[in-house]
Amino acid sequence: MTPIDWRDLYASNRAAIERAGVPPLDLPLPLHDGLVAPANGPLLPPDLRLPLHDIGPLRPQRRSPGIRRAHAAAHRRGRGALVHVPAGLDPGVSAPLVCMLHGCTQDPQSFAAATRMNAAADRHGFVVVYPGQERSANAQGCWNWFLPEHQERGRGEPAAIARAIGDLLGPDAPATIDRDRIFVAGLSSGGAMAAVLAAAYPDLVAAVAVHSGLAYRSATSVGAAFAAMARGGEDPTLQGPAAHAAMASHARPVPSLVIHGDADTTVAPVNAAQALRQSMTANTLAGDAAWEPDPARPTETERGRVDGGHPFTRSRWRRPDGALRHELLLVHGLGHAWSGGAPGGSYTDPRGPDATEAICRFFAAAVPRAAARRLTSGAA
Repeated sequence: MTPIDWRDLYASNRAAIERAGVPPLDLPLPLHDGLVAPANGPLLPPDLRLPLHDIGPLRPQRRSPGIRRAHAAAHRRGRGALVHVPAGLDPGVSAPLVCMLHGCTQDPQSFAAATRMNAAADRHGFVVVYPGQERSANAQGCWNWFLPEHQERGRGEPAAIARAIGDLLGPDAPATIDRDRIFVAGLSSGGAMAAVLAAAYPDLVAAVAVHSGLAYRSATSVGAAFAAMARGGEDPTLQGPAAHAAMASHARPVPSLVIHGDADTTVAPVNAAQALRQSMTANTLAGDAAWEPDPARPTETERGRVDGGHPFTRSRWRRPDGALRHELLLVHGLGHAWSGGAPGGSYTDPRGPDATEAICRFFAAAVPRAAARRLTSGAA
């Protein structure tokens, strides 16, 4: 099967960003991480000597004396991954984990630099893992979100990503992870794969952020992938039930944030609307039956503009009890790029609102510690 060649699709968008005068990024940036692990090799933990002064909204939770300290090395099977643990993270707390899935032509290092998620982790006190796609699996480094063998629990790439997360939950991991606050976010093909993870592993994923991506199973072949990128999935009414069916016996509501540019010519903005509606429908079927959000009627809407940059519209949907379940950040004039990313980074547009901070705020608000316990127990 011929892999999707995303280079041509991205070329026009990259050229537009360069014409806008965004300066190039001098790589490599200091990432302050553990190492990229070879297959079957260890991820070495970073130096933990420096104090962490600001742990922000994703504040870690102090461990009880009975919880074992996770330390030493986390061992990986299969794909390599980049792990970032903030220097000085208190060994007496269990920290949230954010899994970041890169887009096509990217790798963990370039994605970390482009999104600046490591700096956010340092500010707010959470751990980040960046799984890497193997070029032998996709020549352009894309996650194969559009193939059925990579759309199910226990198979293919979703299973490999889940293992990468699981490796950080064991006794030899470089930090103690709060199992109730594990989040997944991704860009483009990584955003589409994040939607797959939320459907296939709702018991693992507490909330999901899809940036410039597509809904779960919006395509099941290469040809359908091109069509979905251009026009959205064939039958959006079936997307929500499909995501709920994938959850199976593990079904529970998974809060979702969707970020998209309305000038995206690589993944059409209709995919943002479909990803949002799919998540709303799946969550209703998974436990929010007493509340059916209307995509056309958000609980609150905010409009703004980045100084010297893009305007944006942020819409939020809250349950009657005030719990945040869904958010849509639509950036006007943004192409296929990480909003507010590092200037000159891999597929970034620094003129947009900061997607990295938006993701951190959403995860913290949608799944605070008490809510995490309720979601884990299956209560809506």
